[in-house]
Amino acid sequence: MKRTVRSVKPAPALEPRSEDYLDYLNVQRPMTVLVRNQQTGDYNAPHAHRHGQILYAASGMMRAVTETGLWFLPPKRALWIPPGIVHDQIMLSPVKLRSVYIEPDVSAGFGDSCKIVEVSILLRELILALADQPIEYPQEGRNSHIVALILHEIESARSLPLQVPWPMDRRLVTVCNAILEHPEQPHSVDYWADKVGASSRTLIRLFLKETGLTFRHWVQQVRLATALDRLENGQAIGAIARDLGYASPSAFSAMFRRVMGESPREFLIRD
Repeated sequence: MKRTVRSVKPAPALEPRSEDYLDYLNVQRPMTVLVRNQQTGDYNAPHAHRHGQILYAASGMMRAVTETGLWFLPPKRALWIPPGIVHDQIMLSPVKLRSVYIEPDVSAGFGDSCKIVEVSILLRELILALADQPIEYPQEGRNSHIVALILHEIESARSLPLQVPWPMDRRLVTVCNAILEHPEQPHSVDYWADKVGASSRTLIRLFLKETGLTFRHWVQQVRLATALDRLENGQAIGAIARDLGYASPSAFSAMFRRVMGESPREFLIRD
C-alpha cells in the first residue's frame, strides 16, 4: 500500500522588529520596547522622546549623557529619562539595547529628572518578555500583567547616586574628559589649572558652579561609577582599589560605604 506523504509548509518567518524610534512614536500601548543590537563605538546622537524611557542594555555597556550629567549603564542598571530630555548614548562594548518607552501619563510618577535604577532579575526578565512581543502586542491576558509588573518594579526599584554631573565651560570639559579617561590619576586642581590656562581658584569655583560638587567629590563620583562597573564584572576589590589610586582596599571600601551606605561586598550580595 502506497503511503501519501503530505508536504508541510514552513512557518512564516517573524518579521524583524523596527530599530527606528519613529515606528514606536504613536503606538497605542502604555509601553513598548525597542530592540536594537549595537556594536562597540556606535553612537546615538542627541535626541529626545515624547515618552518616558527606561534606557536599558540586556548585555554590554553604554554611556548616556544629558546636558547635566553622565551615567555608565551595565546590564544591572538602567537610566530613567523623563519625556523631552535630550540625551545621547555611546556603546562601550557590543550592546543588546532593550529600551522601554512609557506613555507620559503612565510614567508621571517616576520623577522629572534622570536617575539610575537597579534592574532586578525579575525586571530584566519582564522587559525581555515584552521585547519578544510585537510592537503592537495584544493587551489582554499575560501582556497586561507583564506591563503592570514592569511599572511596579520600576516604581519600587532602588535608585543609586551614580550621576556624574557634567559641566558646560570648555576648560572644565577638557579637565573632566581627561579624568574620565584615566580616573586613577592623582592630579590636583593646581595641575589641571596649569593645563587649561586658568587659576586654581577659577577651577574650584567652576566645579561648584557647574557640577554642584567640589573637585574632589566630582573625581570620587567618577571613581565610584568606574568601581561599580568593575565590581559587577567580577574584579577583585583589592585590584579595583589599586587601579583607581586608593591607598588600600580599606580606604576604597570606606569611600564606598560612605556614598552607597554599604560595603562593596554587601552591595554585591544584595545585587
